[in-house]
Amino acid sequence: MTHTVFVCDTCCSENEHPSGGAFAAKLREAAQTNPALGDVAIRTVSCLNVCSEPVAIALRAPEKTAYLFAGIEPDSDLADTLALIGLYVEAADGDIPDARPAGRLRFCLKGRVPAL
Repeated sequence: MTHTVFVCDTCCSENEHPSGGAFAAKLREAAQTNPALGDVAIRTVSCLNVCSEPVAIALRAPEKTAYLFAGIEPDSDLADTLALIGLYVEAADGDIPDARPAGRLRFCLKGRVPAL
């Protein structure tokens, strides 16, 4: 099953420069060297509509719950984001009952869309 992580590439960091694209590149590089993440595609998208809390990501996979997170800090949240992606990949239906391994990101959840 293909899992997709969408990263907003127009999200701006504190210095008002888009930092989502660079964060997506770091995620791609780290995911390629982490076999536990399986078949994960890291894609950029222009705007996930959470502009007040950059950087935003969305997690999607067929027949799984989808998630939207915002307020991710590219300089300090790489490990927590990779842990979150791993939890999502491991969750058969996408539901993550215990997000503590994702550290601070468990408090960055903005939306959850049930699977069809």
